[in-house]
Amino acid sequence: MMKKLLVLNGPNLNLLGQRNEDQYGQQTLLEIEDELKEYLQRLSFHLDAFQSNHEGELIDWIHSANEHYEGVIFNPGAYTHTSVALRDAIEAIDIPVIEIHISNIHNRESFRHHSYISPVATGQVVGFGTMGYKVAAFALVEKLNERES
Repeated sequence: MMKKLLVLNGPNLNLLGQRNEDQYGQQTLLEIEDELKEYLQRLSFHLDAFQSNHEGELIDWIHSANEHYEGVIFNPGAYTHTSVALRDAIEAIDIPVIEIHISNIHNRESFRHHSYISPVATGQVVGFGTMGYKVAAFALVEKLNERES
């Protein structure tokens, strides 16, 4: 049976491909998800994807991920810098969560430098554009393989 991973995307990521292409690239979220699914399938993992502009929905997905998935790749968008609730949801689960950002949040506006998520995430991938999703997937798979050995 294939192991399952979840990719979660937060607010405004549904606008990828239309929004600030200099910062976020030209790929749509669906294109990123399809590429990621294909990549992970080659590694014998199944990927489910979910995007929401609503914090509570993201929290619900994180909670249920603990029961249904081996790990999570999470781009919380702007909630990175504001949501203690998402931080607490991640802290409450037992599976690894990789935080991902398309842009380098550390060389943008100062309010983006702080992440409530990173202290409770397994790791953080920033600044590699949409390729960062594959970097996060690779890291998550390696982390899961380490746990099994």
